[in-house]
Amino acid sequence: MSGRFVRSSKYRHVFGRPTRKEQCYDNLRISTNAWDTNLVKANPHYLSVNWEAGGGGAFAVIPLEERGKLPERIPLFRGHTAVVLDTDWNPFNDNLIASGSDDGKVMLWRVPDNFTLRPDVDADDIQDIAPVGKLSGHPKKVGHVLFNPAAENILSTASGDFTVKVWDIEAGAPKLTLKLGDMVQSQSWSANGSLLVTTSRDKKLRIWDVRQERPAHETQGHSGAKNSRSVWLGERDRIATTGFSKMSDRQLALWDIRAPREPMDGFKTLDSISGVCMPFWDDSSSILYLAGRGDGNIRYYELENDKFEYLAEYKSGDPQRGIAFMPKRGVNAHDNEITRAFKTVNDNYIEPISFIVPRRAESFQDDIYPPTIGMTPAMGPSEWFAGKEAIPPKISMASLYEGEGLQEVTGVQDKPTTTVGAPEPKPEGQPKPAEPTPVKKAPEPVPEPTPVARPAPSMKEQGASMAAMVNKFADNEEAEKVDDDSNFDEVPKPTERHTSSPSVSTSPWHKKEEQAKSNPSPIKTPTSADRSPQASTPVASTPIASTPMASALSAGAAVAADAVQREIGVIKDLISEQTKTIASQAQQMQNLTAEIESLKAKLG
Repeated sequence: MSGRFVRSSKYRHVFGRPTRKEQCYDNLRISTNAWDTNLVKANPHYLSVNWEAGGGGAFAVIPLEERGKLPERIPLFRGHTAVVLDTDWNPFNDNLIASGSDDGKVMLWRVPDNFTLRPDVDADDIQDIAPVGKLSGHPKKVGHVLFNPAAENILSTASGDFTVKVWDIEAGAPKLTLKLGDMVQSQSWSANGSLLVTTSRDKKLRIWDVRQERPAHETQGHSGAKNSRSVWLGERDRIATTGFSKMSDRQLALWDIRAPREPMDGFKTLDSISGVCMPFWDDSSSILYLAGRGDGNIRYYELENDKFEYLAEYKSGDPQRGIAFMPKRGVNAHDNEITRAFKTVNDNYIEPISFIVPRRAESFQDDIYPPTIGMTPAMGPSEWFAGKEAIPPKISMASLYEGEGLQEVTGVQDKPTTTVGAPEPKPEGQPKPAEPTPVKKAPEPVPEPTPVARPAPSMKEQGASMAAMVNKFADNEEAEKVDDDSNFDEVPKPTERHTSSPSVSTSPWHKKEEQAKSNPSPIKTPTSADRSPQASTPVASTPIASTPMASALSAGAAVAADAVQREIGVIKDLISEQTKTIASQAQQMQNLTAEIESLKAKLG
């Protein structure tokens, strides 16, 4: 045996399965803009892709079922006057999407019903899709857009004006502004939608109390000059970041939002590749996926005991510039698929990659598919701006497996992820910290009774005492015989309890002692110290608590019978030894008597 310890995990053998080229999304013109973004976003029905388009900016929406080579001319989502930098799908409506552009505008779009990339019209008659809303407020480019995961119609946008704006898209106006002072590189919401984490070019990691428009915590992040990314770890009060060291080594770090001054286990070095690591978190399986920008590998880790345990790595010779992960409700549970990624290849096609738990069972695997977030928001925009915190209801993955649609299994969950307070006074609407529970004092030990010194008994007293004990056991055993013909159970008399004793035993063994005490002993009269309940020592070594259950009584009787047999054996051994001693002493007395008689005869 090698003695090597193998960590137990049901995800230890997860592997990535690529897709054949004819089943990919081919003939794309993915944007070649150098802005650091994921280029692709996915939901269970559509892909959005930043498009390389002339005459302004555009992006494409691809229905997931329309695989293969796409037509040369497809309907695009046009409206920006500059290149599109980022998009994000509404988590509660699979047909709504937001986009940010180099023109400083944020636009809202709705995917038409029965949308297809292959309409039954001539290529020249294909109509592009126009936006349904426009949000103006940033004077410079909008590089990141992200919907709130808990509240409906709340959108955060990060801009080149060094601010993050939070919009109520129903009102079409920004309600909050977070001032960072430098370019935002990434942003991620907490599961309850109350906190936002950002990384920026000044190498600072900030956790924002968004509705107070100020950072609850600000600390030094990765020290390298290249971009860093952040991702909130679902409903946990943990954050993961990727970045670079001063020596340009890629790093991974885990942060506790309650004390984020330093990462929990330091900055973990991954490798020396120059591409940014794009992190994606799967809350259902507690797996963090790291996709390198510019290389074809995707490594994944399982979070256990506040440590990232390495699982495996999906390796490919086709590098990716952009990648997206599908929400859990869109995976194929019949293939034991726990997540699905969509990676760009050579800027002209997108390849789906399924991450699968290898199992032979052909039934629903409930241990790898716990309930997941559905499509019902936890609150509306007015409730969120008023300070509410909650996690949306969850749905059953088993209902999706059986084809029964989305079925909620939980309601809105209150008080989820820990809320972080800033050094300033706590704002209104923030929950008060729980008062510490008073520690109960341990009960003081009861002082043991002082033993009473007695003179050693004589041989005659010892023999008489042992004979009395034998008679006591014999009489009690006869008294305990029960008439089998009786139809009634004898009700035991209540046992007197001593107030000075911490616990009172009511076992049959102690009943025998009480009966023995009631019979006067022919050897000696007990003194006041003997009558004291503190000075008396129970014979049974383990007191048995009285209980009305028959099983407990039978167990106590068995223990008492064993104790009686042991004591009888000890007494018999003592009697045998005392008999030998008495016989030897009698022999000595006879010898001494004979010597005395012989001496008297000589003297007489």
